[in-house]
Amino acid sequence: MTIQKRISFQSVRDEVKRRIESRVWPQGSLLPTETQLADEFNCARATVNRALRELADQGFVERKRKSGTRVKKEPSKHAKLEFSLARQTIESQNATYRYALVERNVVESPRWLSSQIDISRDKRVLHVTCMHYADNRPFQLEERWINIDAVPELEDADLCAQGPHEWLLNAAPFTEAEVAFCAISADAKLAEFMGTTTGTSMIQMERTTWKEDKPLTFARMTHHPGYCIRTKY
Repeated sequence: MTIQKRISFQSVRDEVKRRIESRVWPQGSLLPTETQLADEFNCARATVNRALRELADQGFVERKRKSGTRVKKEPSKHAKLEFSLARQTIESQNATYRYALVERNVVESPRWLSSQIDISRDKRVLHVTCMHYADNRPFQLEERWINIDAVPELEDADLCAQGPHEWLLNAAPFTEAEVAFCAISADAKLAEFMGTTTGTSMIQMERTTWKEDKPLTFARMTHHPGYCIRTKY
């Protein structure tokens, strides 16, 4: 029996790109679903997902949850942001990293979270609050809600020495993410954690992740005053 070698995501990416450039799929057209493409290329759906994500990063397609993937009508340049672990960012600045677990508990999904990540209110989620320090100075406050159904082994995981973000990347990496940045003013609780005063301006990042179409986490990461974000395109 001959075993057919499975195709790589690079090959899927290059073939989809070729079809777009040759107008097999013209601008504005809806691509076949990931399942249909996986069947055509004889590969896993995750392979197609990665190929389409790269094409989205390159500006060839645009992807919307529950609406599919379309060929972009106009080419565009995308700024690329790299999201490193807090530990990696701090150590890259030649500072000493320290992590502290502040709070951890299992709760039923609150109404706002159910709406945010599209899970029912009776679902159990792990709520984690933790701090990241650079040379013993507050660097980032991380507050995260994790869908236990998506990663049940996390409920018994030890998060005292390792943060939830790092644990998830090693044990249950996400396949899709949505990120938003906003400027906020520190309330009394946040000011206490970050060693500043109430009303101080800060950058807060909200990130929602999915694992194979299943909601995985919703996280808020608030950075120290003066934190700067840079990117290139």
